[in-house]
Amino acid sequence: MDLALNEAKAAAARGEVPIGCVIARGGEVLAKAGNRTLELRDPTAHAELLAIREAAARLGSERLVDCDLYVTLEPCTMCAGAISFARIRRLYFGAFDPKGGAVESGVRFFAQPTCHHAPDIYPAVGERDAAALLREFFQARR
Repeated sequence: MDLALNEAKAAAARGEVPIGCVIARGGEVLAKAGNRTLELRDPTAHAELLAIREAAARLGSERLVDCDLYVTLEPCTMCAGAISFARIRRLYFGAFDPKGGAVESGVRFFAQPTCHHAPDIYPAVGERDAAALLREFFQARR
């Protein structure tokens, strides 16, 4: 999660919402990314999607079986869907997102009967640091 927090800090430095993501398999980091929605002018350029794309390209497969995803904020519905389609093994997330999250909050995507694959979920990993980073970012914007 420390690497994901570093990606979130880099995103904040670029003026992006500070969310970072890392995908690992067997102790090897396959991909890491921070939000780039403003920079790329792409509403889908969330950290999770960018990391999933990078890991899939690196492995040459759309299936990221045996891969673990670490992200600093509870994924939204779009990202939860991508995590499911990629067949991510484990999802570790930092801060909860009661407003936009879709894992433990909101629609609870992985608990829906239409969800094809649900990863093992480990919430609140590094929650204090991830929440503080987001809080400081938005306080500075107000």
